[in-house]
Amino acid sequence: MAEITYADFAKLDIRIGHVTQAEPYPEARVPAIKLWVDFGPEIGVLKSSAQLTDCYTPEILVGRQVMGVVNFPSKQIGPIRSECLITGFYREDGAVVLAVPDTPVQNGARLG
Repeated sequence: MAEITYADFAKLDIRIGHVTQAEPYPEARVPAIKLWVDFGPEIGVLKSSAQLTDCYTPEILVGRQVMGVVNFPSKQIGPIRSECLITGFYREDGAVVLAVPDTPVQNGARLG
């Protein structure tokens, strides 16, 4: 992987938000869940399609805090427009595990 500078990292706007709504996304080519995430008053609620079905159900995601990149351009994923990228880590089996804080923080807080 190429080395980057702090200035490169600082271009990413990674914020914390909580999932206000989650639904199955059967139209996605790869199994996914549609998420609506509240990133606080500055950013508001953004939609995302997240490939989390190996470890999570929509019901257990509602109310949880997640980290998302909020300054990527939106991307059409099937019938919805994904407005942020929810972050996670790949396990050895390929399943995605959410990257989350170990204690609650204010929605909209920026990773720095």
